[in-house]
Formats: sequence, C-alpha cells, structure tokens
Amino acid sequence: MSVDEQIKEYIAAQPEPKRRDMKELHRIILNVMPKCKLWFLDGKDDSGKTVSNPNVGYGTQTIKYANGDAREFYQIGISANTTGISVYILGIEDRGYLAQAYGKNLGKAKITGYCIKFKTLSDISMEALKSAMRYGIDQTTI
Repeated sequence: MSVDEQIKEYIAAQPEPKRRDMKELHRIILNVMPKCKLWFLDGKDDSGKTVSNPNVGYGTQTIKYANGDAREFYQIGISANTTGISVYILGIEDRGYLAQAYGKNLGKAKITGYCIKFKTLSDISMEALKSAMRYGIDQTTI
C-alpha cells in the first residue's frame, strides 16, 4: 500500500468530527508544503509493538543525534489522539518558542516543546497554526 493510501485509510478510520478535521488539516498542510515528501508511521516498532499513535508526516529534514548519528525524518506531523489532534513541529531548538510566540494567538490548545494539541480545528486559529508550521519549516530547511 502506498503512503498516500495509508494516509487516506488512517484519516478515514477516525470518528467524526475528527475525520473531517484531519482531512482539512491534511489539505492545509499540503497547501503550506506543496510537493513535500509524505510519511506514514503506524506507531509500531520493529518488533510490531505499539509505541506511539500512528502519524502522518510532511517534508523532510536531517535529525542529528548527540552521538553523531543522523537520519531523515519529517518536519511537520499530525496524529489523532484520545481527545483530539496533535500537530508536531519538529526541529525547533528552543523548546519554549512555540508557546511563547504562538500561545496567545492559537486559541484553545495545549502547547509543549514541539507539539500543539487541540480538540477540534474550530478551537484554534488556523492562521496562527500555519504561521507556527512555516516557522518550523524555515528552521529545518537547508
């Protein structure tokens, strides 16, 4: 199954209204990042054990680890969670930046170092979310 098919299947499996919101968020991210590489992670490790929620990734960056290793990974990710949707903006060095720069304008969202979590799209400012995503993309684009 192609990555595109996996993403469509994952989104289609979500209950409403989360399905509608994830479909719209997927469309919006593709508008922000046209022609980006798409990723789908099923949330399972190499042994098949579930270690995270499945997630959809957009774009590509190189993550460098403290031990010198590096690997390719996505820049923006989305995932359904028990209470709503998480948007991951990866590669931002300052773990307080998202909350400080976008917290007041985002709306009803919980913001951690690289994650913006909300119940529905109507709870947040889409312009603020797009701005945060663009910032993250700029930080990880060579």
